[in-house]
Amino acid sequence: MRVAIYGINFDNSFDSYIQELMNQMDSYGWEIIVHEKFLEFLTSRVKLKVDCRTFNNDSFKSEKASFLFSIGGDGTFLDSAKIVADTGVPVLGINTGRLGFLASTHKEDIAGALKFIKQGKFRIIRRSLLCLIEPEGLFGKTNFALNELTVHKKDSASMITIHTYINDLYLNSYWADGLIISTPTGSTAYSLSCGGPILVPGAQDHIITPIAPHNLNVRPVVVPDDRVIRLKVEGREGNYLVSLDSKSVAIEPTFELVIKKADFYINCVVVDDDNFLNTMRNKMMWGLDKRN
Repeated sequence: MRVAIYGINFDNSFDSYIQELMNQMDSYGWEIIVHEKFLEFLTSRVKLKVDCRTFNNDSFKSEKASFLFSIGGDGTFLDSAKIVADTGVPVLGINTGRLGFLASTHKEDIAGALKFIKQGKFRIIRRSLLCLIEPEGLFGKTNFALNELTVHKKDSASMITIHTYINDLYLNSYWADGLIISTPTGSTAYSLSCGGPILVPGAQDHIITPIAPHNLNVRPVVVPDDRVIRLKVEGREGNYLVSLDSKSVAIEPTFELVIKKADFYINCVVVDDDNFLNTMRNKMMWGLDKRN
């Protein structure tokens, strides 16, 4: 079995865990390939005692990996989704810091998680994505988002107006700082901080959430994910920002944005009793009462 590893910089407290991770995979006879940039960081921090070779974003598909291990936080997991794209390679999120919704395997649980994977005792959760189909080529090959697409004002304190259509039916014109189109996965990210609802990962919906709307009667709207969403933006400035997860591009108001559900999924590895409801309850600290 071939396992790809992608990650970002981490603090010293994780050094021993990454060494144990590599050693355990090697003891299982798994072939290890490491993203070239991450390997540079690893070799500067720990003395690897296993054989591994490198891959990059362009070569990943041809590697035909069985899994990709994403080492970092939820942001690293989003980057990993860009690498995996439509290959269907399952992703295991290993958290090096705070509790994450996507990177939910803690460093203390790595050994157990790998053992479960070796024994085939894991589940695959499919997570849907958004796809920006117009303007074509704005984000190159990575015109999809696991969390959200965001339209936001740029270089101005003035609001923008976002005319929004669902399957060519007029929904609303939002006077706001911006607008978020979120997947169920993204419902616990930017959309949540702007007052959007939480959706379970398997929900077949998208959320339209305004950012600081001028009209206080405006609320987030949940729409089925088989609908096509079209946005027309107006503003005093000559351009505005469009973001797919963490990547942003400035665009002129003459362009329309057309968004739909992507035709592929990101397969997330879930081991043991790890589940979205447990993570959400712990993250939100539900059920905790300081009086107890």
